Amino acid sequence: MQIYEELKARGLIAQVTNEEEIRELVNAGKATFYIGFDCTADSLTAGHFMALTLMKRLQQAGNRPIALIGGGTTMIGDPSGRTDMRKMLTIEDIDYNAQCFKRQMERFIQFGDGEGQAMMINNADWLLQLNYVELLREVGACFSVNNMLRAECYKQRMEKGLSFLEFNYMIMQSYDFYHLFQHYGCNMQFGGDDQWSNMLGGTELIRKKLGKDAHAMTITLLTDSQGHKMGKTAGNAVWLDPNKTSPFDFYQYWRNVGDADVLKCLRMLTFLPLEQLDAMAGWEGEKLNEAKEILAYELTKMVHGEEEAEKAQQGARALFGAGGNTENMPTTQLTEDDLTDGAINILDLLIKTGLAASKGEGRRLVQQGGVSVDGEKVADIGKSFGRADFAEGQLVIKKGKKVFHKVVL
Repeated sequence: MQIYEELKARGLIAQVTNEEEIRELVNAGKATFYIGFDCTADSLTAGHFMALTLMKRLQQAGNRPIALIGGGTTMIGDPSGRTDMRKMLTIEDIDYNAQCFKRQMERFIQFGDGEGQAMMINNADWLLQLNYVELLREVGACFSVNNMLRAECYKQRMEKGLSFLEFNYMIMQSYDFYHLFQHYGCNMQFGGDDQWSNMLGGTELIRKKLGKDAHAMTITLLTDSQGHKMGKTAGNAVWLDPNKTSPFDFYQYWRNVGDADVLKCLRMLTFLPLEQLDAMAGWEGEKLNEAKEILAYELTKMVHGEEEAEKAQQGARALFGAGGNTENMPTTQLTEDDLTDGAINILDLLIKTGLAASKGEGRRLVQQGGVSVDGEKVADIGKSFGRADFAEGQLVIKKGKKVFHKVVL
């Protein structure tokens, strides 16, 4: 099976501009393609998985990836879906975040100067040099305001108010493709299905200005069975940086995906053979738990390495009574300074372990029945734990159904 057919079989392809030409390009390893990343943080998230694994699959088939860092767009911030302005980042902040991205991307793709090697390019290199009047004269006539307003990305914003900044975003993204096509031989753009209108803007700009064809393909958004984007837990991003989301918590996120989502995630995100995944299609009950372990292990190994994946799996199995141990569970060490009269209150314990950001949040967790210690639910916000409560010098706190933390005294 060639790469394009594999992408279809894994359910990754949403929309394409010209399927026959795209199939021919990627199967022959002749695509130089880009995916854009706005570096608003110093780590990628699990939400980037689709893009990262797509880049890896296509590079393995001989195609050349370009990771386009949105240094120019990040400097102003994309306000989509927000009621406040994003934090204005300095050039130094953006460059630092880009280097963090690159280190994480290197687990998926190979960077270098040779044929088929990935490039990291920053659109600040050209966007910050543009003269506004010259830009209008160069590309302004290529965009129809009527067509732009019919684009789904704008229609969704019209109800709440579309800012002029947002209105320009399609032009900026289209210009990126136009520039990459001219200077780097980039003939394809890939992105999430919600970027389709912006991507078509780029192909049209290239056609109108240069009289040449470029291609666009959107990848299926990673959503759960309720239609919500995956890659977050309790409203917070699942980071690829182990200092932001530990390998154990990363493993736990994927170990706890819904029954209806696990086989889809295995097909779309892992590199397990399709034949093996087809054989799992009828799995139910306990076999689905086995599938979740496979998913969590494969993705944790991809991001954090085999050793960390093994540790995370052992720690998780301890929680499910499957012969693991708590050695690799996220752990907080208490000292005498953390104790008052030889004990520590549950609210202070939740804050100390990072399971609650404040006493108010901890109080709500306890009152809503969301906290257990060593298997027993804590109902009293005044509950304290002394040395005698630490069986073998430790206890395990459970927050909700999925978050576990070991405390050592």
